[in-house]
Amino acid sequence: MSIKEPRYESTFHPHKFALWASLCSITMMFIGLISAYIVRYAAGNWQEFNIPSLFYISTVVLVISSFTLHKSYKSFVAEDEKSYKFLLLVSLVLGIAFVAMQTFGWFELEARGIELNGNPSGSFFYLISGLHALHILGGIAAMLVATFHAYKLPFFVSNKRRLRFDLVVSYWHFVDILWIILIVFIHVIRYIL
Repeated sequence: MSIKEPRYESTFHPHKFALWASLCSITMMFIGLISAYIVRYAAGNWQEFNIPSLFYISTVVLVISSFTLHKSYKSFVAEDEKSYKFLLLVSLVLGIAFVAMQTFGWFELEARGIELNGNPSGSFFYLISGLHALHILGGIAAMLVATFHAYKLPFFVSNKRRLRFDLVVSYWHFVDILWIILIVFIHVIRYIL
């Protein structure tokens, strides 16, 4: 008589695992930057400056884009093709608008004399917001592919397409939440330390 080992199948798709591993890595990078920010802030010679309002407005735009992308996904799963496509396109435009506003915010900082290679406070702000913007650009690239698929491929819901879109939505929600944490941290830290 032979004893069979129980067979366990993972319900966690390998692509989801890869995404979550990447998100953990990105989180660790930003935790490192926040830690360095706190240490350098406490060391002194820190020029306080007001964050341009464009950064707060862009935060609202990013939150709205996360909401519209989530609704697009729900529409896709519900096989509401028209809403799915429209909301996906809206999300893409809002993501691009976020990066544009961030860019104009950096121009405003530079016009105020807050430069990348100046005081560490400005350097950290450019570094943190710039690295985040790079990750947003990665999300925009993924949304471009999703938009191309939405408008060029015949519409149907399959497990593969649902997974692919779910990965895009999960990544976008992550960079949204990450930005909210970063902007709140940068705004509040001056009142704590």
